[in-house]
Amino acid sequence: VRKTSQAALLVLLEQELIERYDVETKVCPVLIELTAPDSNDDAKTEAVAIMCKMASMVGKDITERLVLPRFCEMCCDCRMFHVRKVCAANFGDICSVVGQQATEEMLLPRFFQLCSDNVWGVRKACAECFMVVSCATSQEVRRTKLSPLFINLIGDPSRWVRQAAFQSLGPFISTFANPSSSGQYFKEE
Repeated sequence: VRKTSQAALLVLLEQELIERYDVETKVCPVLIELTAPDSNDDAKTEAVAIMCKMASMVGKDITERLVLPRFCEMCCDCRMFHVRKVCAANFGDICSVVGQQATEEMLLPRFFQLCSDNVWGVRKACAECFMVVSCATSQEVRRTKLSPLFINLIGDPSRWVRQAAFQSLGPFISTFANPSSSGQYFKEE
């Protein structure tokens, strides 16, 4: 029942059949409640996933005000690695919605934590979304902060993390290209 209702909610949001006011006053508070520290672990993991999926549908304002603070908390959930893994897997989506300033100020410290998580599945999820996170930062941050972080993932003790990092290497490198001089533009479809 939960899975069906979650899928229905996402379809309603996708088709813009729920007013923004209702999303803000009815849907988001329920998701925030479901991700509270004392919430059921399965419900928490699913609610984080929904929050991440709906971010692009509700836009920057609602995401920054209502979703981002709880998302940042969930990235540090020391009790449940499943929650951290969902956060890591969807990290790029949140960065894309909130933009460069919020990514660099609020999200990058959490991303650094997730990239050095003690569970290899969390680190692998970070490697897989690295390019999208990189796209949401300035060239300077890419060069000085994300590059050393990526090198750590390439040298990770887990072969699964290393493999994911090597698969993301080309896309990550492409984020350094200057479109005006190279004529190359990355367009995610």
